[in-house]
Amino acid sequence: MTTPRLGLRENWHQFSLLVLVNAFVGGMVGLERTILPRLAEQEFHLEARSAILSFIVVFGLKKAVANYYAGAWANTVGRRNLLVIGWLIGLPVPLLLLWAPSWGWVIFANVLLGLNQGLAWSSTVVMKIDLVGSKQRGLAMGLNESAGYLAVAATAFASGWLATEYGLRPYPFYLGIVLAVLGLLGSLLVRDTRHHVALEAAQAPAGSSAGPPLSFWDVTWRHPNLGSVTQAGLVNNLNDGMVWGLLPLLLASKGFTLTQIGTVAAVYPAVWGLGQLVTGPLADRLCKKDLLFWGMLLQGAVLLAMLFTSSYPVFLLLAGLLGAGTALVYPTFLAAIAEYAPLAQRAHSVGIFRLWRDVGYAIGALLTGILADTLGLGAALAAIGGLTVLSSLVIRRRMYCLPAPDSVDAFTGSCARPASTFHLSSTRLVRPLSSYLFRPLLRCA
Repeated sequence: MTTPRLGLRENWHQFSLLVLVNAFVGGMVGLERTILPRLAEQEFHLEARSAILSFIVVFGLKKAVANYYAGAWANTVGRRNLLVIGWLIGLPVPLLLLWAPSWGWVIFANVLLGLNQGLAWSSTVVMKIDLVGSKQRGLAMGLNESAGYLAVAATAFASGWLATEYGLRPYPFYLGIVLAVLGLLGSLLVRDTRHHVALEAAQAPAGSSAGPPLSFWDVTWRHPNLGSVTQAGLVNNLNDGMVWGLLPLLLASKGFTLTQIGTVAAVYPAVWGLGQLVTGPLADRLCKKDLLFWGMLLQGAVLLAMLFTSSYPVFLLLAGLLGAGTALVYPTFLAAIAEYAPLAQRAHSVGIFRLWRDVGYAIGALLTGILADTLGLGAALAAIGGLTVLSSLVIRRRMYCLPAPDSVDAFTGSCARPASTFHLSSTRLVRPLSSYLFRPLLRCA
């Protein structure tokens, strides 16, 4: 066996294969983003928004659980084995959607899709982090998430075009069959990265790979950095679930065609995907707190702006800005978790973060479905936009930047970690919101 080495250049063959496999993973989700809400209305005659969004609820819950166990099992079952298992579970999804005689089949297909996404995407994330080592995590996550969400955009547009030209079924789902088969074949060629993990641990300074034990609740909330990242991930996918389920219905209510809806649905993840080629490397250089704050704030502002337009060109612009805001945060989320969690606990911490992040899909679908049914689509959009802005303020208040090795004292510098425990004091919680926005930005690496 070849001696493992860390770095993107040293492992570019394996890394490129994982990028390709993750593109197939993303394509499976993009298949649904344009046409499933319309399929619910036209073929299954569902009228309640909460019923239509039920497929996102089960998708989010199953993906969240799969994310958690992917992180917990990564060191025991093996990264590659989890990837293969994820694709075996995903193989029947396009066939179920193709042949579904009732909405229950669609729900079951999304149970399998959630498991497929959780196991397969989590495995590619952890394996890429393993391959590149500590210095290029942001770049690695930018490339990984870019491939996944560009594939979401491409299949969202392609499925919308196919549905416009040939009908909602069967042709759009033939594309899904091809993606599932190629994804499984690609995952069989991937090599496990456990030897790279062992090499990184051997090269790390004594004691740094272990660190203090992190509990489930430390990653969830108590640790100020990990907890801030986790809540932002949840809110990010909460608003993405709303855009996935309700934006096609909102655009349809304004008289847009399926091709136009598919284009808007594609612009958002396309900018999201391409933007991460820039924001991923930035996460290796800039304070992660700043990238997360501005990304979440931009997303919230865009969602609120959608309340005040009915113009197709303006929706295209807003979809692009929403993608830009998401691109700022998405690779930064994973790079931050990898940086703040000790090496031995990294895979498990990534799993906990991704658990909560994808629970956001379920919460978003339930919340926006209920609000849309009772108060209308505008109220749902306003609520989710407001929550996203609030999430940015939490980041602004709780997070701190890690000091550069030669910049500030580890205990007294302005960028240092607080000397206290993970908990916030009550006095810090009641400071006025204006201090969240106008405190000077920290510029530590």
